[in-house]
Amino acid sequence: MIVKPSLSLKTLPPDLDRDRLPQHVAVIMDGNGRWAKRKGMPRIMGHQQGVNVLKDLLRCCKDWGIPALTVYAFSTENWGRPTQEVEFLMMLFEQVLRRELAEMMTENVRIRFVGNLAALPESLQGQIAQSMEDTRDNQDVAFTVATNYGGRQEILQACRAIAQKVQAGEIEAENIDESVFESHLYTHELANPDLLIRTSGEMRISNFLLWQLAYAEIYVTQTPWPEFDREEFHQALINYQNRERRFGKVGKRL
Repeated sequence: MIVKPSLSLKTLPPDLDRDRLPQHVAVIMDGNGRWAKRKGMPRIMGHQQGVNVLKDLLRCCKDWGIPALTVYAFSTENWGRPTQEVEFLMMLFEQVLRRELAEMMTENVRIRFVGNLAALPESLQGQIAQSMEDTRDNQDVAFTVATNYGGRQEILQACRAIAQKVQAGEIEAENIDESVFESHLYTHELANPDLLIRTSGEMRISNFLLWQLAYAEIYVTQTPWPEFDREEFHQALINYQNRERRFGKVGKRL
């Protein structure tokens, strides 16, 4: 029997090249409800377990030297889920932020929320604002949480903001290029993701970071999010490092 080495340590696994790690990983955390249902538990139990998995992934990014992690926590379409589940998620977000803020400070994690935050419950908005303010000078990991987020909506709000500046004479229309457009996105402070991971086997990006993922490598695993551990992340990174990123150009292998 082959025994896998433990990946619970802080050291980077020896089969990964530190110089070729993704600098920004994005994750669609899918499968919480289905995981709970298969185990005969309420869907909300899947979300609770998913928080534990996310905490370990964030710590893993710090341990292994990956400086940016962005996760899809709640989409603009998720309001259509059962009311009890949505209310639980809002409460869970707030509880986790309040409970984990001290540890994020200790771990030197900077947290940012992106999306239409004004539509969230006021108490959650307040906790989000407090968490972002308290961690704004932290530098080890840039942790971005997409909440009430939709990629199309983000692009539309960027277009509106640019149009208003053109109308006000602040920008000339002919000077609008990719860098100008990107500066109006929620994620303007971050480089675009190098790697997108989606759990639970779905083969779509679900309105997530539509502009930013243009050249990201995509890794899909059948594993549901509550079972996604460091070994799964390790395999995703190995897969990433075995790819040749061409960005539309002819590859070296041809």
